[in-house]
Amino acid sequence: MDAIVTWFTSTIGQHISKELCVFLISLFPLLECRGGLIAAKLLEVPLLTAIPICVIGNILPIPFILLFIKKILNWMAGTKHFHKIADWVFGHAKKRSGRLEKSEFMGLLLFVGIPLPGTGAWTGSLIAALLDMDLKKSVIAELIGIAMATVIISSIFYGLLGMFI
Repeated sequence: MDAIVTWFTSTIGQHISKELCVFLISLFPLLECRGGLIAAKLLEVPLLTAIPICVIGNILPIPFILLFIKKILNWMAGTKHFHKIADWVFGHAKKRSGRLEKSEFMGLLLFVGIPLPGTGAWTGSLIAALLDMDLKKSVIAELIGIAMATVIISSIFYGLLGMFI
């Protein structure tokens, strides 16, 4: 993830404002708020400016994923050219969903909130949609999870590791 964030900030980040760069990185799957906060640190965006930008960027895709991803993937699965992508996404989500099925709310919250590779709001939303989890509970769990991940990553990159970066 660090390599992607570094590339993005050093290439595209030179042509747009620092804040817009951080926002765009926060929108991307896999990078999300975590990548946005790393970019903010690299671009020397103050933490109190970076947090709302990253959180908003990470939150924006959630309702669209929860409401539309299942329909899009079902359509893709029925096409000649996109069925392999849909199969991969369904398989990826199914692999990750085992942890969430037992205690949906807390499982989703921890899945989104603990910043590990392959976890986050995008994957959490995908899994929640494919498991037909309650929309309201899913959104609340993901918002709390994003806040949790933001605190963890902020304290690492602006606190502990911030002294060395």
